[in-house]
Amino acid sequence: MAFSFFGGVHPKENKHYAEERSVQTFPEPDLLVIPMSQHIGAPCKPLVKKNDIVTRGQKIGDNQGLCVPVHASVSGKVKAVEMRPHTNGSTVMSVVIENDHQDTLCPDIKPRTKEEVDALTPAELCDIIREGGVVGMGGAAFPTHVKLSGAIGKADTIIVNAGECEPYITSDDRLCQEMPEIVVSGLLVAMKILGLKEGHIGIEDNKPKAAAALKNAAVGTGVIVDVLPAKYPQGAEKQLIYAVTGREVPSGGLPVAVGCVVINAATCKAIHDAVYLGMPLIERIVTVSGDILLEPKNLMVPIGTSFNELMEACGVSENPYKVLNGGPMMGTAQYDLSVTTIKACNAITFLGHSNNFYVEDSRCLRCGKCIDACPMKLSPVLMYKAMQSGDVDEMKSINIMDCIECGCCAYTCPACVPLVQGFRSAKVLIRNAAAAAKK
Repeated sequence: MAFSFFGGVHPKENKHYAEERSVQTFPEPDLLVIPMSQHIGAPCKPLVKKNDIVTRGQKIGDNQGLCVPVHASVSGKVKAVEMRPHTNGSTVMSVVIENDHQDTLCPDIKPRTKEEVDALTPAELCDIIREGGVVGMGGAAFPTHVKLSGAIGKADTIIVNAGECEPYITSDDRLCQEMPEIVVSGLLVAMKILGLKEGHIGIEDNKPKAAAALKNAAVGTGVIVDVLPAKYPQGAEKQLIYAVTGREVPSGGLPVAVGCVVINAATCKAIHDAVYLGMPLIERIVTVSGDILLEPKNLMVPIGTSFNELMEACGVSENPYKVLNGGPMMGTAQYDLSVTTIKACNAITFLGHSNNFYVEDSRCLRCGKCIDACPMKLSPVLMYKAMQSGDVDEMKSINIMDCIECGCCAYTCPACVPLVQGFRSAKVLIRNAAAAAKK
């Protein structure tokens, strides 16, 4: 039984641009820029220096605490270790690798048989996932080994997020169509870590081919494929949990509070690759799409590939009005196309000038549409007013931190008020005030 979460919207999907495009291997660039910050937590410290020779899959960055290592996606020579632009809008320490196009594999990479994997303990599996640099690949980029190890003995349900409700994006759809056995295999590893005999894959009903492929791959495994009505943001963690289980994650709480763990479909592939192939997370499927692309594609892209090169590979009919890391609802606009793909980059969306909906000096009409659309049952109109006041206590009292930044409110707003942008700014103010209070 599928439960329908509160609110949500039905934006034009625009998946027709790339949904029938099979995954192609993107030719390895001559130069790759690999950021040391690709996950929630402490950024990695570089383990290599200029002029070092690296191999494909070699660990080139790591750190203590909440951190996972970063690996070289190609073999070649380290050209520089320096600050470079990042998709989050800042500059971060990065390792620049000059590709030798030899694809020399790191000698530490060794595949495992099923018998060897079956003999591993949950702790050993978590260590392998950590060393493989695996993070949540749906956008949050939280270290997967921490999520799984922290839920042992607490979670009775694991759900794979294959919803992919964001317009334009089809990378998970193609993954589930073309590699369903690998997705299921990664889920089975996660189930073993958690000690569960049953797992769920949540997918929207607008992906019938992917759903059918997953169901075939899941026969006899204890994996249930839940086909859910298409509604945005069905792929949001809390909404997916409710849709599959009927459980509501409390305000400020994590999924494990209601006995659930959610991982992305692409994360399942990364888990499989790390455990069975010994291959760290050095590439991923990226949907390169948009209304101005001449040839939208789903590409298997080495981590560290520039947005510019991907745009050139697909071609554009006009200079982009906006380029997004992600989709149009939750993606972040980029100011520099020299930024590179990272582990959580599932799509790059190129939009033309017909998508310019900016309104100078926009003003709220008090229509209430944003309240009806908010899947978190918040009051965006009041949240925006609190943000404008600058009163941190008022922002906290109205639960701005519960906002998942899905964009439903902004999508429905007839006045084009930049609601999500305002809420992101408000969260920064709240976090800064909390940090200052600790000093």
